[in-house]
Amino acid sequence: MTTIREATYELLRQQGITKMFGNPGSNELTFLRDFPEDFEYVLGLHEGAVMAMADGYAQASGEIPLVSLHSAAGTGTSMGVLANTAVSKSPVVVLSGQQLRELVGQDIMVASHDAAQLPKPLSKFSAEPISAKDVVRTLSQAIHLANMHPKGPTHISVPHDDWDQEIDENVALTISRKVTDASALAEANLAELTAALDGAKNPALVLGPEVDATHANTAAVHLAERLGAKAWIAPSPARCPFPTNHSNFAGLLPANIADISDLLSEHDVVLVVGAPVFRYHHDKPGNYLAAGVRLLHISQDPDEIARAAFGDAYFAPVADTLERLAQSVTVRENKQMPKAKRAPGVDREGRMHPDTVFRSIQELGPKDLIHVVESTSTAESFWGNISMSEQGSLYTAAAGGLGFGLPAAVGIQLAQPERRVVAEIGDGSANFGITGLWTAARHQVPVVFVILRNESYGALVNFGRRMGTEGLPSFNLSGIDFVSLAKGYGVRAELATNESDLRDALSRAFAGNEPVLIEAVTYFD
Repeated sequence: MTTIREATYELLRQQGITKMFGNPGSNELTFLRDFPEDFEYVLGLHEGAVMAMADGYAQASGEIPLVSLHSAAGTGTSMGVLANTAVSKSPVVVLSGQQLRELVGQDIMVASHDAAQLPKPLSKFSAEPISAKDVVRTLSQAIHLANMHPKGPTHISVPHDDWDQEIDENVALTISRKVTDASALAEANLAELTAALDGAKNPALVLGPEVDATHANTAAVHLAERLGAKAWIAPSPARCPFPTNHSNFAGLLPANIADISDLLSEHDVVLVVGAPVFRYHHDKPGNYLAAGVRLLHISQDPDEIARAAFGDAYFAPVADTLERLAQSVTVRENKQMPKAKRAPGVDREGRMHPDTVFRSIQELGPKDLIHVVESTSTAESFWGNISMSEQGSLYTAAAGGLGFGLPAAVGIQLAQPERRVVAEIGDGSANFGITGLWTAARHQVPVVFVILRNESYGALVNFGRRMGTEGLPSFNLSGIDFVSLAKGYGVRAELATNESDLRDALSRAFAGNEPVLIEAVTYFD
């Protein structure tokens, strides 16, 4: 007989899902028994780190990984990072275990009496099959929903005694089915957008993470050049959708209403592609748009469109629409000028300015280096020193939740073995995902981890100043030895307190093929 467990592995094979990231418990062992040789299981020491690795892998590879988690507490522990996975629209399928089906209602040890509800606010779909015979179909539903735009995480909980049940004759039909995603923008709508852009005196583009996620960066460049338009990156970016060294690149929009309105006021038509309108963070109120500015919005996320407070929106695939617009608009003169360079920060005795760290990485790393950034207090230094020109060169925590960056870098490096990954992580952020170092060492994943140690939750200090909140408790983080922590997890590590030592350490790290942690001592004002 063919069991549900065997049929499930065949379903996963048919859908190309042979990579699993996991931290399982007792309820998951029946499914993992006799683990197939054509599957790879990447073990993590913490559910949040596991989720971040899978998230990074999904974003960088475009493939769906399976996440294997324990029921109840195990799944719950992953939800801090699951928030980032949801906002980044990563097609991750979470498979959590469950106690014996007939005993779940008694809420016995490590049962989850309402398993589907736990991750539901942060997932596109969450379910526990109503019977063993519906396990394969429910998992198939979770897979297809995860991979359809807007992509995102899904979850299924399966009682562990279901796996040994026999399948019925219809399961083969479920395993073999294929699903095709959304169609293209209608010609009439394309003509409307083209006319609006052609009729604009000074159009501008605002590009979001879906441009990079759908490999549409080249089309965005083509459109900006043909329009002679400035290209902004939407606020709070999780990815980089436009080359930062291109003459049309205008910069990163700030995360507040007043400043965005002011920066876009010189334009009469603003086309926002693949981003929400807008992801504000700082409270600086004002008019959403200056008088005379028209905003047009292209998104393949209906919720993103529906919740926007202003702008005329088109629900359409991002990549296809950008490519067709780039072909259909009238070519005009492109007069964009190179941007002025900012003055670099100055190092102090025994401590570097963050500019020094990012500049050294830029100069010594390969040209196609992938950056995984979770150092919020050094954002200005990062964008001021790092140049990115290729698709898939930047990944950050999409929802702002800490614990994504360090382990996500491991998943991204696994997905992109032909490119090198550098994880630029603040010392506060690093502690949320530090166990990812063990997985990097176990699988010899050659990420270069650069910990910017300023011994402070710098982002909180900055927010405190901006918000005028006085009398806050201390956010000092002194006394953490990341070199010793890394060595304890099996990762080679070095300390750098000046530019010379840092550059030597980076050169060695990029020349090698093993995970390395560099503790870069910086300062924060």
